[in-house]
Amino acid sequence: MLSWMAWTWPTAFVFIGIFSAIAVMIVLEIRQPGGDTRKGALGLVTTRGDRLFISLLGTSYIFLAWLGLVGMPLWWPLGLSVGWFIFTFWKV
Repeated sequence: MLSWMAWTWPTAFVFIGIFSAIAVMIVLEIRQPGGDTRKGALGLVTTRGDRLFISLLGTSYIFLAWLGLVGMPLWWPLGLSVGWFIFTFWKV
């Protein structure tokens, strides 16, 4: 049924992580409506969903740039991506 795509455990973990983050955002929005808007370091007024989108987009750019410039292994861009995620939710 799903043989059209090469599903591997790392691929599954990426999708599980993204869907889990969306589920957490839904729970936070139910508990505290309004999106928790704030003006961050870049001068943007963002909500939790905006910060999640910015962090996921930045993470994909980090991994693509790493693969294009360095190659394997992918542990360093994973660390950079976690740092970017923390920075995005803390300062942006």
